Amino acid sequence: MKKEKTSLLRNGAVQSLLAALLCILLGLVIGYVALLLINPAGASEAILTIIKNFMTYSKSTAQLKYLGSTLVKTAPLLMCSLSILFAYKAGLFNIGAAGQYAVGAGASLYCALALGLPWYVCMLAAIAAGALTGAISGLLKAYCNVNEVISCIMLNWISLYLVNMLLSLVKEEASPYTMTLASTNPSAIIPGLGLGALFSQNQYVTLAVPLSVIVAIAIWVILEKTKLGYELKATGCNKFAARYCGMKEKKNLILTMAISGGLAAMGAALFYLTGFEQWQCTQSSVPAMGFNGIAAAFLGGLNPLGSVLSSYFIQHITNGGAYVDKTMYSSQISDFISALIIYLCGFVLFFKFTLNRYLDRRDEKRKKAEQTAQEGGNAE
Repeated sequence: MKKEKTSLLRNGAVQSLLAALLCILLGLVIGYVALLLINPAGASEAILTIIKNFMTYSKSTAQLKYLGSTLVKTAPLLMCSLSILFAYKAGLFNIGAAGQYAVGAGASLYCALALGLPWYVCMLAAIAAGALTGAISGLLKAYCNVNEVISCIMLNWISLYLVNMLLSLVKEEASPYTMTLASTNPSAIIPGLGLGALFSQNQYVTLAVPLSVIVAIAIWVILEKTKLGYELKATGCNKFAARYCGMKEKKNLILTMAISGGLAAMGAALFYLTGFEQWQCTQSSVPAMGFNGIAAAFLGGLNPLGSVLSSYFIQHITNGGAYVDKTMYSSQISDFISALIIYLCGFVLFFKFTLNRYLDRRDEKRKKAEQTAQEGGNAE
C-alpha cells in the first residue's frame, strides 16, 4: 500500500496538480487575510463572491450569460499560456507574448476594419504577424546569441506603439477606440454556430472558445508525440548535443519562437474578432494577457491540457472581483488575489522539488528500516 502511494506521488501530473492546488489555496488564504485587514466586516462575503463569480446571480440565465463572458476571456489567456509553455519546453523564455499578442490584435483588426477581410483571413494574418515577431527574437538568439528575454522585452514596446499607430487609421473619430466590427465589417466576427444560445444568447461566445481548446490538444500532441516536438525539446535541453545528433539547432530555435509568437497573436485574434472589446489606440502599457499567460502556464504544470484549467481559473477569479462590494473594497481586490496566485506560481517547481526530496528521504528511511529488520532476522 505504501509503495502505491509513493508511486502516485512520484507521478509528474499528480505533483503538478498538488503544487497548483497549493498555490491556489495559499493565494486565497493570503487574499482573505488582506481582506480582513482592510475591512473585517465583509471579508468572508468578499472572498466567497470572488470565488463564485457568475454564481452570485440567482437566475440561471444570468449565470450562463456571464459564464460565457468568462469563457470568452479565457480563450486568449489560454493561447498566451500555450505560447509561454511551448517556448519554455524548448528551453526558451518567451516574455514577449504580450508584444506578440498586441501585434496579433493590430493585424487582425486592421485586416478586418481597413481591408474588410473575413474572420479566418484576419486570424491567419494575426498568426503570421505574431510568428514574424517571435522569429525576430529567435533569429537574434540563434545567430547573435542575444538573450531572448532582452530582445522580447524591447519588442514588446516596439510592437505596442506600432500597433497604436496602425490602428489609429481605423479608430472612431470621437474616441481613442477602434471602430466596432458589427457596424464596419460583420464578416470579420468569428461565427458562433449556435454556441451563444447555450449561454443565454451571449453573442460573444463563438468558435473561439472550442478552437483554443483544440489548439491546446494539438500543442500537446506536437510536444509529446511527434519528432518535431522531440527535436525542439532536445535543442532546448542542450543545443550542442542536438547539433551533434544532426539536429539543426538554429532552425529549431527560430521555429520555436515563431510558433510561440503565432500562438500569442492567435489569442488576440480569438478575442478581438468576437467584437467583445475594442482596441484603445492611446494605451501606454502592453496587454496584461501576455504576462498572465506566464502564470497560467506554470499553474497548469507546463502542460497544455493543464493550462486549459488554469487559464479558466485565473480568469474566473479576475472576473469575480467585479461583484465585490465597492463601498467596502477596491475594485482591484480580485487583481490583487490573482497577483498573489501568479506570484506563488513561481514556486510550483520549488514545491515539486521539495516534495521529491521528502519522498526520497522517506524511501531512504524505509529501506534502512527494512534492511535493519532483515539483518536482525538473519542474526536470530
